[in-house]
Amino acid sequence: MDLTAIHQILVATHYRDDEGTNELSFQEWTQQMRDMLEARKRGDCAFRDKDFKTAVDNYSQFIDVGTMVSPTVFARRSLCYLLCDQPDPALRDAMQAQCVYPDWPTAFYMQSVALAKLDMQKDAMDMLNEAAALEEKRQRGGRGS
Repeated sequence: MDLTAIHQILVATHYRDDEGTNELSFQEWTQQMRDMLEARKRGDCAFRDKDFKTAVDNYSQFIDVGTMVSPTVFARRSLCYLLCDQPDPALRDAMQAQCVYPDWPTAFYMQSVALAKLDMQKDAMDMLNEAAALEEKRQRGGRGS
């Protein structure tokens, strides 16, 4: 539930958890692609600087293009929504992150926090337990985080 701690973790892990979720062909490196990646970069800068409204706007530009799907961008935008006191879109983004990367503990952690903010304590606890189980499975399996 410590949003500041979650922010620090997401800044520190950067995009490591996205590895393998995006493969781009040479043809996809269009101006639209460069613009989309520039929007993500602006979102990342705003996120690091704790300008969460600007981060939401830029991450939304990245997501709306739809050429690349990034669970990390969904998780970051989810946290931004939480920090802007908007738990409903935060939950939607956390669920999108889970759709992209079904075994990613971070997606479940973000859902847990959003559900708690929506006063859905039992569901929040279920998501927290699921995240912890995935985290444990990942550590036992030796898969990097």
